[in-house]
Amino acid sequence: MSGCLYIVAAPSGAGKSSLVNALLEREPGIALSISHTTRPPRPNDRDGEHYHFVNRGVFEKMVADGLFLEHAEVFGNCYGTSRAAVEPLLAQGRDVLLEIDWQGARQVRAAMPGCVSVFILPPSRAELERRLRSRGSDDAPTIARRLAESREEVAHAGDFDYIVVNDQFGDALADLRAIVACQRLRREAQAVRQAALIADLLKAD
Repeated sequence: MSGCLYIVAAPSGAGKSSLVNALLEREPGIALSISHTTRPPRPNDRDGEHYHFVNRGVFEKMVADGLFLEHAEVFGNCYGTSRAAVEPLLAQGRDVLLEIDWQGARQVRAAMPGCVSVFILPPSRAELERRLRSRGSDDAPTIARRLAESREEVAHAGDFDYIVVNDQFGDALADLRAIVACQRLRREAQAVRQAALIADLLKAD
């Protein structure tokens, strides 16, 4: 049985990472794929836990060798998901989640049409700006750039299977969990998971 590949994308400040972390805490059957990046580590970043930090030369060689399922350049830094981090887990029947941007999501959908994609929206532009400012990690020009970039990201929300509005965090998390529950009840998944039960019910009296 192959696992389900989930993609979660959002404009910066929409609360994607917080939602994904909360989902993983409540759905231990989902594995988070750790991306490679060329961006410098932040003070609280741990290599191999938040990202695999590599220099641009290493990253470009991985691209040339076809080792990435998807890759993109965002705000001058490269990000990519290695095939080795995803394909073996799916083959074992594990569900895998990718926290990536719309460019990467487009590549993954082309390579794996059976994936399930979710786009997280903020409740308003004003709230998106408030969240970006409240993080305290970006200066004013960076916040302005992220807000400008969010327009292009939101323009691609219609490419995704599901759209979740992160207004009240608990409601948005419940929506994400409902999507996971729905996928696990699909015929293809249940036919494998409940094979013994179905066979027993089909036995002649």
